[in-house]
Amino acid sequence: MGGISIWQLLIIAAIVILLFGTKKLRNLGGDLGSAIKGFKNAIDDEKKSDNTTSNQVKKDSDTLTNGSNETINTKEN
Repeated sequence: MGGISIWQLLIIAAIVILLFGTKKLRNLGGDLGSAIKGFKNAIDDEKKSDNTTSNQVKKDSDTLTNGSNETINTKEN
């Protein structure tokens, strides 16, 4: 009495196919896949951007300038 049986799922799938048609469902699946792929690419680009920015900030903090515009390297080799 608790869950959904395989027959109930098949009946629901048949109703959905009859209502929307296979072509529209196929297009919907493709659009959903493209949206997920674009979202993942945007997240990867954001991570790369954050890494580049943090590396630039670290590089800038390693060098300082004094009042006479001479660069003083504070990083010891």
